Amino acid sequence: MSSNRKIALHYLQHANWKVLPKEDRELLELATRAARGAYAPYSRFKVGAALRMEEGQVVSGNNQENASFPAGICAERTALHAAMSVMPKGTVESMAIVVPQVRGTRPVTPCGICRQALVEQERRQEGPMRLLMGILRGPVIEMFSVDTLLPLSFDSKNLPGKSRKRV
Repeated sequence: MSSNRKIALHYLQHANWKVLPKEDRELLELATRAARGAYAPYSRFKVGAALRMEEGQVVSGNNQENASFPAGICAERTALHAAMSVMPKGTVESMAIVVPQVRGTRPVTPCGICRQALVEQERRQEGPMRLLMGILRGPVIEMFSVDTLLPLSFDSKNLPGKSRKRV
């Protein structure tokens, strides 16, 4: 017997950066600065990310492309891995993602690989990570958990083995 299920997507959409608290505007600005330093000679699609740790430290990252395309890395994972390499038990409170040259009026959301990495971090820190996705002169999407971006996600519970701890 089958049953119909729904997945709801809950988020806030702010009209622009001006309506956000100062610390959120600053995080978006740091992501914008990081995007300007991205190495994207192939796609010309520069992305910046900046995250704030629970303790207040801020780490930024940008996409780094490579002629061997799979060897490149997205801005979100660059920032996340940089933070976790020096603060392995740290908690990411918020992450801002900005694509300064985006076409259209909708902020860019993380790719599938980044969504998986961000969900893994939420599980690792056993708490939600807030996301701010913005464009320079337009709206900001605010999500209160990455889990919202990747419902029915894959995690360590799906792997074989004795009593795998959820990370």
